[in-house]
Amino acid sequence: MDASVNFQLNGNMLIVPCPWEDDKQVTNGERVRYRGGIEVDADGRTRVKRYKVGSKGPLHETLYETAHGAVKMTRPLYGSSRGKRQRRKDHEFVYVTFKFPKKYGLALTKALYEEEADEIMSYFKTRKEETLWK
Repeated sequence: MDASVNFQLNGNMLIVPCPWEDDKQVTNGERVRYRGGIEVDADGRTRVKRYKVGSKGPLHETLYETAHGAVKMTRPLYGSSRGKRQRRKDHEFVYVTFKFPKKYGLALTKALYEEEADEIMSYFKTRKEETLWK
């Protein structure tokens, strides 16, 4: 894709597609944010390198979701023991989180919490693994 790159005095860069590239879509219609480092040489040659975000994968695996809650589990850790890779199950944790907007009010929030907590507990009952509560 052809574009013009404008270097601003405050250190920002503005990359604008050329007019003949208007018919092409770069994203799925939404703004996308990337984390990365930018290297600019004296002649203007620019490299953008992304950070290694999540190089080990996501921290949590989503097991079950409700309208305002989620059940997540930490991913199993792998370690080496005398050169062999082994799965360490003793470091897996299950997290249940709820996020209710403040505009719902206390009565509605409590009612929704009870419904979704029952839904999540019925999910736990369907799992074949034994859940230890601490």
